[in-house]
Amino acid sequence: MGMRAGPLIERLGAVDAVVFDTDGVLIDSARLHAAAWKETFDAYLREHPPRDPAQRRPFDTGDYRRHVDGKSRLDGAVAFLASRKIHVPAGTPEDPPGSATAGAIAARKEQLFAALLRERGVETWPGTVRLLRALEAEGVPHAAVSASRHARDLLAEAGLLGLLHVVVDGVEAARLGLPGKPDPALFLTAAARLGVPAAAAAVAEDALAGVEAGRRGGFGLVIGVDRTEDPGTAAELLAHGADMTVTDLSQLLSAPEEAPEEESEGNSEE
Repeated sequence: MGMRAGPLIERLGAVDAVVFDTDGVLIDSARLHAAAWKETFDAYLREHPPRDPAQRRPFDTGDYRRHVDGKSRLDGAVAFLASRKIHVPAGTPEDPPGSATAGAIAARKEQLFAALLRERGVETWPGTVRLLRALEAEGVPHAAVSASRHARDLLAEAGLLGLLHVVVDGVEAARLGLPGKPDPALFLTAAARLGVPAAAAAVAEDALAGVEAGRRGGFGLVIGVDRTEDPGTAAELLAHGADMTVTDLSQLLSAPEEAPEEESEGNSEE
């Protein structure tokens, strides 16, 4: 790894490539995934209440972060159900909704997510675009990964697809038989396609399973992205393997763009 002087903070300037998670890091789609999971799981818990009343509480943001975020649909469904001591056959994500499998639950979530996406669309953050352009200007190759089969379309809709050198999405992961996070396979595949060893690359990830995957994969820098308002999230990201945390990708720039100063009367300091 060679240090480069430029618009990147020192720690990011020391790596030779960056691999980004997609949902919640590059684009603001994690909220749609969380909403679709909540509707799916709350309906399931009402229809199939666990014996233990304590396990009947609604799905919440803590459940999303601990059991679902960053994982494939099937893995997320299995993990959440197990956390509530509900055991059903895994099945596949192609099982029809209503079947008695975790795959059917995942399929129902997929339907709801697609409906929310049509209704609300997807956005990105200005800091994301600024960082991707800075990486391009500095000659630092960068990739996006996602367990979602929608990732490539979402990145295109957000205007980011042309700013990325490599995308490894859920479609590609299924084709290659890659295991989901916290296994590092998605990140390692992206780094290999960028032509950079993991030890010389950085990972930027908002999910606990994702930062754990970055640490397991031996990446030289694991950046936790905390876009929540929960004061405990950053500590959780660090505990799962992040080397540092940011609340916006613009914080990885050494000189973030500043908003123009507004003129005011009688308020200047002497």
